[in-house]
Amino acid sequence: MTNIVRNEVAAPNVVDRNTFQEQLDALRVREKAHTHEGDSIAAARRKLPMVEVEATTSLIGESGPVTLLEAFQGRRMLIAYYFMWHAGRPAAEQCEGCTWVTSQVRDLSYFHVRDVTYSVFCQGPYEESARYRDFMGWEMPWYSAPLDSLEALLVGRRIGMMHIVCYLRQESKVFETYWTTMRGVEAMDNSYRLLDLTIYGRQEAWEDSPDGWLKGKHFTRSNGRPTPQWSRLKAGNSDDLGTGRR
Repeated sequence: MTNIVRNEVAAPNVVDRNTFQEQLDALRVREKAHTHEGDSIAAARRKLPMVEVEATTSLIGESGPVTLLEAFQGRRMLIAYYFMWHAGRPAAEQCEGCTWVTSQVRDLSYFHVRDVTYSVFCQGPYEESARYRDFMGWEMPWYSAPLDSLEALLVGRRIGMMHIVCYLRQESKVFETYWTTMRGVEAMDNSYRLLDLTIYGRQEAWEDSPDGWLKGKHFTRSNGRPTPQWSRLKAGNSDDLGTGRR
């Protein structure tokens, strides 16, 4: 068995069980209030108006061109993640943030039972981005959105950024009901939410932590690649995207 040597870092004060529980109970009041506020925000989100988008907007899928309407796969709602893409670049240079959140969307049955389809709309060529999907072992529906389609679908937003966009289908019409970007895409993530429960949190530089706490880590990219690529390479998956660059 290999011994792992770790440098000692600062840690919380050690107290008796009653003192620990008293302070945890005080924090729990704030946690419950935060949960209830989140419920209230979600309720307000459900009451937002919606805007119609062109249902025939073109996407490229596994079998060729499809429409936005067809991307619903017959379901009432669609969640689309707009994946950032660096065309012509090798797998190691693709977006670590999009790789991080997409890697955590696995079992889609919980969406499907609520009449929701989850798909990725990649902002780059289908062939090389689909190779990336296969390299990463992702199984969700994958489409490429051409530039003219992105201009229609992301009107008023920055093309090339990560976005989550939610849609509703009413017969042959499609409506946009919500969108978010930047830290909003953490909705797809569970690792950071769990890390938030640990004593050192996410260990990122911006966090409000005591002096001496672990900080400055960058988990989404390590040793020159998006972090989850290493396990795929170890498993023997090819990272050749057909770009001529490795």
